[in-house]
Amino acid sequence: MICSTEPAPAKVNLCLHVTGQRSDGYHLLDSLVAFTDIGDKISARALRGLSLSITGPEGAGLSAGADNLVLRAARLMGAQDVALTLDKHLPRAAGIGGGSSDAAATLRLLARLTGRPLPRNEDLLALGADVPVCLSARAARMRGIGEQIDPVPPLPPLALVLVNPRVEVPTPQVFRALASRSNAPLPETLGPWPDSRAFIDWLAERRNDLEPAACQLAPVISTVLEGLQSTQDCALARMSGSGATCFGLFESQDAARTAARDLQQAHPEWWVVATALTG
Repeated sequence: MICSTEPAPAKVNLCLHVTGQRSDGYHLLDSLVAFTDIGDKISARALRGLSLSITGPEGAGLSAGADNLVLRAARLMGAQDVALTLDKHLPRAAGIGGGSSDAAATLRLLARLTGRPLPRNEDLLALGADVPVCLSARAARMRGIGEQIDPVPPLPPLALVLVNPRVEVPTPQVFRALASRSNAPLPETLGPWPDSRAFIDWLAERRNDLEPAACQLAPVISTVLEGLQSTQDCALARMSGSGATCFGLFESQDAARTAARDLQQAHPEWWVVATALTG
């Protein structure tokens, strides 16, 4: 096995509708998911035993123990005699799929290096509900508890600013705080969207049903959304996943970079990055 690297891009729930709850307690979702050109990285090299080391600006305090999703994904692939490195750039428990994307990148990397097949969908879900959609790392519609992944028409090019206020919002608490668990799904057919403005207008009519509950638990999320929306040329501000990361959409990369700079100057304690949707 040669040394190789695989990107683990940030996942953004551009909209997220909670449509029901199963008898086993799992919530049913209908979400348009996209990925960005920033994220973590997984690398692997041949070395006796299975190990994980963690580097990067967001790696401090992250355990490299057996329960780390990277090692769990590696064991699921039957990996042996490989040293894995997680270069961590995304905040933890942030609603942008960091751990799930890391696991998915590990699966892709080891499948490519070993020639072994990827695990079954039910085994992917055992790692996390977001792992199946993160495995392809392409824009998709995600339904059910994460097991139903459908392709969507190409998304128009968009820049965005991701902001995390350094507050962790436990996902179970957000779901428990939901006012309604049976909401309308997305339209049956998604797209096509002729341009960025048409896509933003369509997206503005959708929602993240977890956002009000998360804002109730962590009011700073409302402050982040207000900050994003007040930046020049921000077309839409919304929370991703169960929070606390929020995103602002912009039609130009220059506008996104300017907004990110202004927000970081105003709130140096926040994690702020300008990026773009991929694909």
